[in-house]
Formats: sequence, C-alpha cells, structure tokens
Amino acid sequence: MKLALFDLDGTLIPKDSDHAFGEFIVALGWADGETFRRRNDAFYEDYLAGRLDIDAYVDFATAPWRARPAAELARAAAQFLDVVVRPMLHVEALALVQGHQDAGDLVAVVTATNDFVTRPIAQLFGVDELIATDLQRDVEGRVTGRIEGVPSFREGKVTRVQQWLSARGLAWHDFERSTFYSDSTNDLPLLECVSAPVATNPGPALERIAQARGWPVLKLFT
Repeated sequence: MKLALFDLDGTLIPKDSDHAFGEFIVALGWADGETFRRRNDAFYEDYLAGRLDIDAYVDFATAPWRARPAAELARAAAQFLDVVVRPMLHVEALALVQGHQDAGDLVAVVTATNDFVTRPIAQLFGVDELIATDLQRDVEGRVTGRIEGVPSFREGKVTRVQQWLSARGLAWHDFERSTFYSDSTNDLPLLECVSAPVATNPGPALERIAQARGWPVLKLFT
C-alpha cells in the first residue's frame, strides 16, 4: 500500500485559493475593497513568512460572508470555482494526481485553507479525501469564524493526517511508501514525516532545503 498526499495552494494550483477567494468576495461587493485587500495581503505575507496567526485569519477571512444565506453562498462558491479556479488548473497537476490514483495509492489533499473553499477544488482533482482547516459551525450549520479542532497548518498537518489514518485503522508504518508534495516551508513538518518528500513548485527557501537534503524538486508550472 502506498500513500500520496498533496498540498493544494502553490502545489496543485498556482495561486493561494484562500487569498483568491478574498479577492473574489471583494469583486462581489461583499467587503470593502481597500480595507479588506490590505489586511488580506498582510495575512498572506505572514503566511509566506511562516508567522501566520491562523485563528485570526479565519475570523477575518470568513467575516464578510459567514452570515449570508446558504443559497447565496452556494451560488458564489460555484461561480468562484468556474471563474477563478478552473482557469488555474494545469494538465500536469491533474495528471500527477490521476497517476497516483491509477496506481491504487491512497490519495488525500492536505491544505491549511478552510474546507468551505477547498472541498470543491479537491473534487475537481477527483479527490474525495480532504484534510483541511475545518470551520466551526453552529447548530444551524452557519460558520462561526472559529476553527473546529486542530487546524491543518504546519505541525497541525501531521496531527490531522495521523488522526485521519487512525480513523481508517492505519498508521505510517502500514505504507511501503508515503509521498507528500508541497511548495512551502510551512509544510516542513509533514515533508519530514513521509518517506518520499517532493518539493513541488517550491519557493526559494524550500528549494534550498530540498537540494541540501537530496529531495526531488518537481515543477508543474511556473
């Protein structure tokens, strides 16, 4: 049995889906453009620098839309997928995921971005198993602005993957090979946990680490 794990933003798609969704809701008129964009950009810079306060970010990022009616949210999510996400899909990334599926590997997308934004994107890749930052929902199913459980971010990705495997009656040692594809140094904890880390479209810092450690470097897009 083999395991194949994929980061999403910057790895399978060239942009950050969370940041892109923020830009999208500004375009919808759901948030003040100048104010929201400035804070959204600042949070993204914090993420790139490895200092993101993910709880604060989730509260900020969901504030403009979490009180909106479910039907309106569903329409917006579908429009985001068609207008923003589909044009970002690369045949090389789709083929990479499909290759692991065709080989019979257990495949999952493991992303720090919230489940509302990323579940439809994972499904575009034909992946049902999504390990994302889960948004807390109230008894009526509305997003509260807080995170449910452990966020799938940095060391939390390792915790969440282990929880996911345990729920399936599995552990790392059950796999003859475990692969994780990622572009970011934020994912070093999980890259160091698998038997076959692959620096995928890496930033300069991760590429230097990969070269020093002899990890393969894969560039699906530029």
